[in-house]
Amino acid sequence: MSGAAPTKRILKTTVAAAAAGAVVLSPMAPLAQEAGRSRDPLSIDIGQNAEFTRVEFGGVIGVRTRVSRQGDKVVVHLGTTAAPDVSRLKVDPPAGVKSVETRQSGGGRAGGTDLIITLEEGADARSGVADGAVWLNLYAPGKAPQGEDAAKPQTTNAVVPVKAESSADKTVLTFQWGAPVGAAVFRRGDAVWIVFDTAARMDMTGAKQLGPAKDARWAAGPGYTAMRIAAPEGMSVAAQGQGGTWTVTLGGTAPAATGVEVDRSDDGSATLVARMAGATKAIWLTDPLMGDRFAAVTALAPGKGYGGGRRTVDLTLIPTAQGMAVETGADDLRIEAAGDLVTLSRPRGLTLSAPSAGLEAGDRAADAPRRAAYPAMIDETWAATGEAGFSDRYRRLQDAAGQETIAAGDDARAPIEARLALARFLVGSGLNYEAIGVLNALIAKAPNMQGEPEVRGLRGVARVGVGRLAEAQVDFAGAALANDPATKVWQGYVASEQGDWEGARRNFAAGASVIDDFPPAWRARFGAAHALAAIETGDLAAAQQLLAYSFSQKAPATDQLTARLVQARLFDLQGDKDRALAVYKAVARAPLDGIATPAKLGAIGLEMDKGTLSPDQAAQQLELLKWRWRGDGTELAVIRKLADIYLKQGRYREALDALRGAGKRLVGIPGAAEIQADQSNAFRALFLEGAADGLQPVQALALFYDFRELTPIGADGDEMVRRLSRRLIDVDLLGQAAELLQHQVNERLDGVAKAQVATNLATVYLMDRQPEKALQAIWGSRTTLLPAAMNSERRALEARALMDLGRFDHALEVLDKDQSNPAREVRADIFWKQQKWAEAAPVYEARLGDRYKTTGTALTPAEESWLIRAGVGYSLAGDLAALQRLSGRYGPFVAGARSAAAIRVALDDTLSGVAGAGDFANLSSQADTFVGWVNSAKQAFRKEADAKSAA
Repeated sequence: MSGAAPTKRILKTTVAAAAAGAVVLSPMAPLAQEAGRSRDPLSIDIGQNAEFTRVEFGGVIGVRTRVSRQGDKVVVHLGTTAAPDVSRLKVDPPAGVKSVETRQSGGGRAGGTDLIITLEEGADARSGVADGAVWLNLYAPGKAPQGEDAAKPQTTNAVVPVKAESSADKTVLTFQWGAPVGAAVFRRGDAVWIVFDTAARMDMTGAKQLGPAKDARWAAGPGYTAMRIAAPEGMSVAAQGQGGTWTVTLGGTAPAATGVEVDRSDDGSATLVARMAGATKAIWLTDPLMGDRFAAVTALAPGKGYGGGRRTVDLTLIPTAQGMAVETGADDLRIEAAGDLVTLSRPRGLTLSAPSAGLEAGDRAADAPRRAAYPAMIDETWAATGEAGFSDRYRRLQDAAGQETIAAGDDARAPIEARLALARFLVGSGLNYEAIGVLNALIAKAPNMQGEPEVRGLRGVARVGVGRLAEAQVDFAGAALANDPATKVWQGYVASEQGDWEGARRNFAAGASVIDDFPPAWRARFGAAHALAAIETGDLAAAQQLLAYSFSQKAPATDQLTARLVQARLFDLQGDKDRALAVYKAVARAPLDGIATPAKLGAIGLEMDKGTLSPDQAAQQLELLKWRWRGDGTELAVIRKLADIYLKQGRYREALDALRGAGKRLVGIPGAAEIQADQSNAFRALFLEGAADGLQPVQALALFYDFRELTPIGADGDEMVRRLSRRLIDVDLLGQAAELLQHQVNERLDGVAKAQVATNLATVYLMDRQPEKALQAIWGSRTTLLPAAMNSERRALEARALMDLGRFDHALEVLDKDQSNPAREVRADIFWKQQKWAEAAPVYEARLGDRYKTTGTALTPAEESWLIRAGVGYSLAGDLAALQRLSGRYGPFVAGARSAAAIRVALDDTLSGVAGAGDFANLSSQADTFVGWVNSAKQAFRKEADAKSAA
């Protein structure tokens, strides 16, 4: 499908907006990457012209988008929890937009995503609906259309005529809005409420007679209009809508209200979700007679109502003829209308019965594992196999679960006891992967079972058993397990495994009353984990008591050895190093790598502290140890210890290689963040703090390239590159230095910083005799915000590059009237290349300044070059007086000069007017000003580096 369709659609909505009273717009061009989304449930198309930027939300979800304004923020509520692709808006915000961000609203599948667009001061936005899309126009400051029509694009009538037709048994009220609006109609006590989602004035001229009803009163609030009609109790109510016309019938025979279905959220959260097509907003009202607070939820035509009634601890749903009505005594009840869904929730969840409360009780085998005392508890009897053995019991439980699944079909209220019995047996037997599969299949058949406490508890326990700690945390965090002390124990264990020592102690304390109800193996594990948390928080006395509790359990040898590792750590902190080392060595002999490896690591550390193991010997052992056990915090601890040894020995490459070995595969494991920090700190020490200064420049460059992904973002990273490039320039590795600087210019910098580095890059290219690339560096980094000194330096470099390309006139135009020293030097070289001796010689002499007054200091190579060229220039120009003056001033320098013979010939006034350019050719070649310029450029780089180091 081509990009034409979105273009036409944007143009059509533009015309529709103009017809509704907006300003006529010029055509917009949608972005190419947005063109293929028109068939998606949610498509976001963007177009732009000179006046504003248009964002359109299309698709079956996009057309239910709601746009609201909150101060300088435009909130676009999207009826989907999937993150929309708004990268274009974030990366390149439209004119007038300060920032763009997304956030989740609501909860679970009933929630949605809010797109928050923050406007600059003076910017504005307009929104509307046309041609199957919701559009949003974003205007830069001063560009928004003026006038009443522009400020109020809504097309509903400011005054709504109300007409009443009454008979003996009923009254029909008609509301003519002129545009589609949402409505809610319901009876509450002895009154009928009619609520609209738009503010307007009700014209009751045509509704004087209400038949059996009486006393109709209305009020308009911010974004709504509500009418209360006193009606005899028992009088029926019906509502119908079409477009902008709503008809409410009081009395007569009312059809049963349908179209609104309310049930708990499918994701298992303690939330109610109503499916009501075209829901617009929730409006909170106060009954003037009763004084209590309630909410009306409006919906667009056609009519749909809630015929039932539902009462929970937190709220009551009132039967309605149109929309929804909610009574509540809770101050924090949240009602969110998003497209076809209305979500009712509280911050800590609604108080609802368990999803399995209404299920039929299935037939349970007599030997099926029973429920534990708490949802997240493991019962010691679950693993019992009976006389027939494991296979027989497993087969019988699996067959029962399979038959129950087949019988259940798609019925979410079918029995689940056989499947839970199988899951209990698998968890008790340590077959946690299998248990997770059974529970996931159960939830897939009946998603509401995610709110069943035992389902969440069993799956959380199984996930801990296979090391999926983050997933287990999600299960344990469910509202259904909020008051389960066994869940607190698991949360403490997970926190300990993740290095959250304070959280571990807090949760273990909260679940202490039920720890003794777990099987012995888990009691030992919990005791050791709690002891380790106590050690890490400095409570050594508590750690000692917890370890004693762990050792008292009849736990398997593996769990006993794990506790011994914690005990060795305790001995170490108590100062009993010899005893700690003995425990470590004893545990290290165990034929279990997962336990022996951390024990060996602890022993290596203690032996290094005692001096019985040299760093080289320790490194050799650690190199072998890091391959022995992989994939958890133990591997990270080994790598950190090894890298620390290498860094202290100055073996930087080995240290970085070791740290890199952890890679990204261990992200999320306790210690992973420290590994990343170690890499960054080592790289910073090498290339920012001078640790790599002792390496040869080529070695430093190779080390940098091999680990360049560690270069920090920002000023520190840029300074690393500049430091390294200066070292490369010193040893004439100009190509490599240019490559480093070019990457900075292209990828990392902007503005003045980019211009500064580009200036250095151009200098390097000229030193390497690549004038074309030097010009590209200068021209590609132009900006109007540069200091005068930098501008002068860049002009001189640009002119030198043009001179090297033979474009002498252009080079002189670039220099213009610049009289800075770099500009005068380049100007002199240009005149020299043009053989304009009379113009070149005075400039070279001026470049020397008053140097002739300090005869005690020998001339530098650059000054000798300028003097030789000044003398030759005066000779070739036949300016004898100037040559004699120059000879008189600089004659005293000849004896101590490096190029004494050349200077003597250049200052010989007998050659003036006699010798030609060919006679001086060899002499001029010796006075190569380019070499002097290169040397001065290198000195400038060194001074810049020294200045930054001193700072």
